[in-house]
Amino acid sequence: MKPPPSKSSAAQSTEPAFFSTQISNATRFYLDLAPHPTGVLTVVSGGAEHCRPDYRMQRAGFKYLSIEFVAAGEGNIELKGKTHPLSAGDIFAYGPRVPHDIRTDPERPLVKYFVDFTGRKGTRLMKPPRLAPGNLVQTSHPQDIRRLFDSLIEAGLRPTPFRSEICSAIVEHLLLRIAETSVAQGTVGTAAFETYQRCHLFIQTNYLELQGLAEIADRCHLDASYLCRLFDRFDYESPYQYLTRLKMIYAAEQLQTPGMLVKQVASQLGFDDPFNFSRKFTRVLGVSPKKFIHLRGA
Repeated sequence: MKPPPSKSSAAQSTEPAFFSTQISNATRFYLDLAPHPTGVLTVVSGGAEHCRPDYRMQRAGFKYLSIEFVAAGEGNIELKGKTHPLSAGDIFAYGPRVPHDIRTDPERPLVKYFVDFTGRKGTRLMKPPRLAPGNLVQTSHPQDIRRLFDSLIEAGLRPTPFRSEICSAIVEHLLLRIAETSVAQGTVGTAAFETYQRCHLFIQTNYLELQGLAEIADRCHLDASYLCRLFDRFDYESPYQYLTRLKMIYAAEQLQTPGMLVKQVASQLGFDDPFNFSRKFTRVLGVSPKKFIHLRGA
């Protein structure tokens, strides 16, 4: 029995030969299969695939740069002679002159997203310490990576004159988000990483009532210095910086309400001194609260 056909735009009747047929279901698109060699960043194809238990993709190299993201299931990949286990949250890259051999676990078939592209900017964004071809990382925010891939597929399937440019913009965002959230393989699932995620989620959920690092650490049942080390290891900002940023984003939303005063918002967020609030608002958003109100026409 043949697998279900991949979804594509009405104009796409014949899929590229490099698309795998060892899939049980897929949503895939392709755009320019012969991109200009000196282009900036051109998306060739992309999609999501549910692998069959017998799935295997073995190649000595690939014509384009390619990134794949494991959303579910298990398997393994051999990149440049080295074998790595695959599980949800893993991201790997390959391209010209990068041998790769991808296999799924028959009991837990892989569900994975992919994007193929070319161009100078794509090459630059994949240089070390980012995800270079032949390397594998894990993402600390798999839900964000999946959302970006879903947006890419949606854009790639829309038959509009703008889809190539939109797909290129999404892939640039995707590459930067991967670089921003990548951690070494084996990090996700460790006790330290799970503790970091728990604290990150706690701040995100309770930022309106939290007032500082000491309170965050106390309510997360951690030593403040250890909490800071976790964020230094897995994030780009300290727990206090993250808390402040969330508060200032909320403040900006409140200041768009007609008649809302700066001191009222400062008080809502627990700032006794409106000047201190204004200073932090300016530092985070790059403009003072009063100027922000003027710019927004509130």
